[in-house]
Amino acid sequence: MALVLHASNNNKNAYKALIAAEYSGVKVELAANFEMGVSNKTPEFLKMNPIGKVPVLETPDGPVFESNAIARYVARLKNDNPLCGSSSIDCAHIEQWIDFSASEIDANLLAWFKPRIGRAPYLPPAEEATIAALKRALGALNTYLASNTFLVGHSVTLADIIMTCNLYLGFNRLMIKSFTSEFPHVERYFWTMVNQPNFKNIIGEVKQTESVPPVESAKKPAKESKPKPKEEPKKEAKKEKAAPKPKEDEEEDVEAPKPKAKNPLDSLPPSKMVLDEWKRLYSNTKTNFREVAIKGFWDMYDPEGYSLWFCDYKYDEENTVSYVTLNKVGGFLQRMDLARKYAFGKMLIIGTNPPYKVKGLWLFRGQEVPQFIIDECYDMELFNWTKVDISDEAQKERASQMIEDAEPFDGEALLDAKCFK
Repeated sequence: MALVLHASNNNKNAYKALIAAEYSGVKVELAANFEMGVSNKTPEFLKMNPIGKVPVLETPDGPVFESNAIARYVARLKNDNPLCGSSSIDCAHIEQWIDFSASEIDANLLAWFKPRIGRAPYLPPAEEATIAALKRALGALNTYLASNTFLVGHSVTLADIIMTCNLYLGFNRLMIKSFTSEFPHVERYFWTMVNQPNFKNIIGEVKQTESVPPVESAKKPAKESKPKPKEEPKKEAKKEKAAPKPKEDEEEDVEAPKPKAKNPLDSLPPSKMVLDEWKRLYSNTKTNFREVAIKGFWDMYDPEGYSLWFCDYKYDEENTVSYVTLNKVGGFLQRMDLARKYAFGKMLIIGTNPPYKVKGLWLFRGQEVPQFIIDECYDMELFNWTKVDISDEAQKERASQMIEDAEPFDGEALLDAKCFK
């Protein structure tokens, strides 16, 4: 018997088991034609979970309900699964963060969300207390993530999967950018996680909400002594069709994808610099790099069609652990993937002892840092950006050194250099 997960395909609690299955090489199928509010009320479903909540996993040994328990079950089907930890203390820490995620993150997000969508009474003082409790939890998580890429150890564990899926509701529905910017390490962690291939295979592209849902009145039973006019059911039905309420497991109907807007950079006048030619030259030059690649770059460079920018990380004092700093830069480059058609970049991690300095050089199409990159890649605001004045020989030479990975740089050795091409 195959493992069958009864849930909708956009349920954040179902994501936990599906992502765990991706990492574990376990096959989990979603139940066919599952419809929330219908499928979970059938006698067959209620035998698996008497209170009708989703998700529920059908296994050869019987059903399992509660999303965290399901994710644990799936992960433990693989012997010595790294998701479950490699020592007793790792296992304990994984359980610690799973419990923290459930009681401090998920519970407060749901307590904020449900009254706003009409599934519980809305009381402003209660909402203020809930948000304060959530901020306290996010603050604690932010402090921990300042020096840790993952919650336990040096790779993804079940704790990261469950934490990220619980944070998903917040980023996707409640926590706008001005809210999450108070917790930059939580932001970095969340976007790093959801862009991991095994997460992305299940969740897809994630967009941060731009607004908090407006408050809707909780549903009230109709009074029997005052029957509704004949016209009213039609109006009510029309209203519900125009603005469907979230369903019982906090899922919503998926909006049809909007047509992709044309990138304004594609409308710029043609440039004599062909970006792909420069990238090929950079990649294929193995010797005499200064004489071949650097000279070739300045011969190709079109200051009218492109611009060069230095970037300096604002919080170098936080870069106290080498692998965390390297992962931070790697995550930034991963999130810059949307700019690949329009950009080339070099990122240097400088120093042999902490704190490590992070500096970069970027070539962008056009005369400004493209707005669509600023909008989509939150890391951009973690750097100071300065346009390179190529008429200044010192700045031009500094740019050449960064392309070349020249060492020493600013009098220090390089810990690493990464290229975006």
